Amino acid sequence: MDGSGDGKEPHDPFSREALRLGRSFREMNLYEGFELLIMLILTALIMIITAIATWSLTKEVWRLAWFGQISPDNAPTFQSVFGNIFTVIIALEFKSSLRISLSHNKDVVRVRTIVLIALLAVSRKFIILDLNEVRPMEMIAFSAAVLALGVVYWLIREQDTRVAAQAARFSAVEKAPHDQPSHTQE
Repeated sequence: MDGSGDGKEPHDPFSREALRLGRSFREMNLYEGFELLIMLILTALIMIITAIATWSLTKEVWRLAWFGQISPDNAPTFQSVFGNIFTVIIALEFKSSLRISLSHNKDVVRVRTIVLIALLAVSRKFIILDLNEVRPMEMIAFSAAVLALGVVYWLIREQDTRVAAQAARFSAVEKAPHDQPSHTQE
């Protein structure tokens, strides 16, 4: 009933993905197989770390709520909680980029994703920063890092948009009938 012996694809997503990865692995050379194995291990490790971080965050929020320590006046508590939330978001984004690389047989994680993760990490640092203890030069350095990463992210996104538009135009030209004169109108 699972479709494994009758030539049909399995119905559950895990089996389908395992079957697809197995086929991909057999078609790869040694180094490509090594990369796939490393990406699978990293994905599993990130899933474990994300689960642990989420469990820890959940316990922390429940403890704070239970003891009535959640208050708008308690800035260090909010900084800690939102810093931990960003940690989980960063881990999820990283895992998502690996999943996309695995599912689309990409050779490397996209640069745009790495810049986004770096931007999230610096933003997290801003959230947990104690403004009473940070020196002005550190604040300028963090601000410059966010600005530079934002500009790089925007440039990469713009380039991806241009490349996608060019590919769409090229695809439309390839699909257009070549035997009709271009001066006829319907």
